Amino acid sequence: MMVTRSPLYDGGPAVFRKKDGASICPSCGKLNSVDATACLYCGRRNPGLWGFGPAVGRLLGEASFGRVVTGICIAAYVASLLLDPLPALGPRGPFDFLAPSARALDALGMTGAYAWGFGRWWTLFTAIYLHGSLLHLLFNVLWIHQLAPAVEELYGRSRLIVIFTGAGGLGFVVSNWVGVAFTIGASGSIFGLLGAMVCYGRSRGGTFGVAILRQYGQWALVLFVMGFLMAGVNNYAHAGGFVGGYLTATILGHKDRQRERGAEHLAAMGAIGLTVLSFALALWTGFVH
Repeated sequence: MMVTRSPLYDGGPAVFRKKDGASICPSCGKLNSVDATACLYCGRRNPGLWGFGPAVGRLLGEASFGRVVTGICIAAYVASLLLDPLPALGPRGPFDFLAPSARALDALGMTGAYAWGFGRWWTLFTAIYLHGSLLHLLFNVLWIHQLAPAVEELYGRSRLIVIFTGAGGLGFVVSNWVGVAFTIGASGSIFGLLGAMVCYGRSRGGTFGVAILRQYGQWALVLFVMGFLMAGVNNYAHAGGFVGGYLTATILGHKDRQRERGAEHLAAMGAIGLTVLSFALALWTGFVH
């Protein structure tokens, strides 16, 4: 079988740093040397990300972020059921159907004031992907699939990853600080995505900006009010996530003003690495240590 190679292929493993040849500038899309200090066409600093640009682009651009998050959430949910199946199979109402036990969720990285009391900072990120019932999982996954593509279109893939991770973490910081003992779920990150869309609408202005502000602002308000009408909802995490998403989006900016920069690609890689590290620490603490 004949194997073809990309003209940018350097003959080495794709996951390692590309030391020579050319790479595509993420700002203007034109070729530059991987070790160029600035793009020859648009002036962007370090367009090859010090040789890691091609690998970063492949890693961030291969799969839909919403699908990746959904896959992790489903895998974590199934794992939480398998760890302690008998409590999950007990008679429950529709809102608690197939609810994992507290013991299983704690082992996988549930956050809250209790976890913080033991110094488990990593639960701020692992808890984003844990859910307390089948309905809880389905509700959050549907919102992620609704919001993630919209945020990515307006901000870019790397900024989406940073907003989602940062907002979820900040939401849990707020709820842990006020004393919520145990909490899980992607709702803080979801409110962060809503905050980013509201931020875009206010910044963009005009007819389109007002439409975005009105639509996503109304969704955020309705969901926040619903949180007070349902038992067990962590409204502190919702509020903290919304503020975190809004502030992060304000700092990063959107694509109408500036394309994603190398620093933002690296920040997204850092967020992914931090999440992986957090799960490793949670598994170590829950099953080894």
